[in-house]
Amino acid sequence: MNFNSWQFLVFFPVIVVLYFIVTARVRKNALSQLLLLVASLFFYMCWNPVYLCLILFSVAVTWTSGILMDGRSMRRKKLILASSLILNLAVLFFFKYYNFFAGTVNSLFGQSGARATLPALNVLLPVGISFYTFQALGYSIDVYRGTVKAERNFLSYALFVTFFPQLVAGPIERTGNLLPQFKADHHFDYDRVTSGLKLAAWGMFKKVVIADRLAVYVNGVYGNPGVYPASALLLATFFFAFQIYCDFSGYSDIAIGTARVLGFNLMTNFRKPYFSQSITEFWRRWHISLSTWLKDYLYIPLGGNRKGPGRQKLNLLITFLISGLWHGAAWHFVFWGLLHGLFQIIERSIPKRVNAALNKVPPVRVCITFLLVCFAWVFFRAGSVSDAFLIVRKFASLPVEWVGYLAELPQRGIVNTVRAAFQLGASNQGITHPITGFGMIAFAFAVLSIVILVGADAWSKNITGTSRIIRLPLVMRWAGYYALILVIMSSWSVDTSEFIYFTF
Repeated sequence: MNFNSWQFLVFFPVIVVLYFIVTARVRKNALSQLLLLVASLFFYMCWNPVYLCLILFSVAVTWTSGILMDGRSMRRKKLILASSLILNLAVLFFFKYYNFFAGTVNSLFGQSGARATLPALNVLLPVGISFYTFQALGYSIDVYRGTVKAERNFLSYALFVTFFPQLVAGPIERTGNLLPQFKADHHFDYDRVTSGLKLAAWGMFKKVVIADRLAVYVNGVYGNPGVYPASALLLATFFFAFQIYCDFSGYSDIAIGTARVLGFNLMTNFRKPYFSQSITEFWRRWHISLSTWLKDYLYIPLGGNRKGPGRQKLNLLITFLISGLWHGAAWHFVFWGLLHGLFQIIERSIPKRVNAALNKVPPVRVCITFLLVCFAWVFFRAGSVSDAFLIVRKFASLPVEWVGYLAELPQRGIVNTVRAAFQLGASNQGITHPITGFGMIAFAFAVLSIVILVGADAWSKNITGTSRIIRLPLVMRWAGYYALILVIMSSWSVDTSEFIYFTF
């Protein structure tokens, strides 16, 4: 069940009404927790009922490990934690990484002339397995470290792992933040409910109106990069930067907003990442729940920056290689992670005088960071490493290509030159590989949407801008609400897509 589906538009109001009825009339918190747990399990079953056993297995293993670690010696706790990690990561490896591992091993065997091969498995990747596995493992590690106490209430813990707003694509919640919230009843509060609905609507706008429209062009170009000119590939890369931001932050906004309606506070997952002035800052603003998880549970245990510059660089590379592999079982994701690790290492090597000069011109730093992030997105979005390097090689021909377009400008005119450069549908000049459904009007709409998005992020003082919106005159506020809803509904009539991070 996708957030951007008609089924969810029916499911969510029903759950909200039932939840507030229960919390208003029944004092026993267990009943409201049970309602949310059943709703969460049903929400997950809508993808594939069979894989419900996997998430319940993860819940059972990590909950049991927490109980077993309580009051044990450090040696016994290490053994229990290791067992929890091995069991959960084994399931994750089998469903997400086995075929990648088998393909890599078979390729190495083939190059050495050996005939032994590992069989490929025809298994479907369970939705959200990386997210709920990391969240559950975070709990086991927290109990081991003693930062939280083992949860004795199985109902509360199961709900912590399976809570439907953030189940399949995060934020990856921390035990200390979310689990205690299930201990209390959350009664209806008008301001909180309307705040959550506004945030969810903004997230839906980013997904349905912006991300899904940009996906038409991005999928067309990246689906066959060899036949498109460098200009089209460059535009598709910039479009993808905003597509994935609107898609993923849109999901996070909906998750946080729907949880807020029910009375729960989820952690912020994005803070205007494309306004970052460095790659290090970008990762403090992008997918915050994952970056902080990797920092606390991988980077710091590896030694962090406590063991000298050389070890710090190695720890950064390992952390970002794992980050790339977490996103997908393919080498181009590993390359993407490697690039971000190298970018951060290079940043730490820049002379202080150069940094001081750049600090005087923040817009330059923002532009440089954005371009580096977009360059790395090529490896993230490309279908393979070879496709990514093909695109990078084509970028080298941009100056020659643009000179050619400028030379043809008097004959073609501005409109047809833009069409030819970016392959925007058919033109009277005849384009070999037009992208179906993406002409000049769609191009103008996409650019306008990006401008609106960037403007909204720049205008808002907080992450959502709601503090400014509520200060607007009543007529302006409601006119904006209706306009937002109409744009979302009109775009919804077009085929919507699954959220990108559902595949991770």
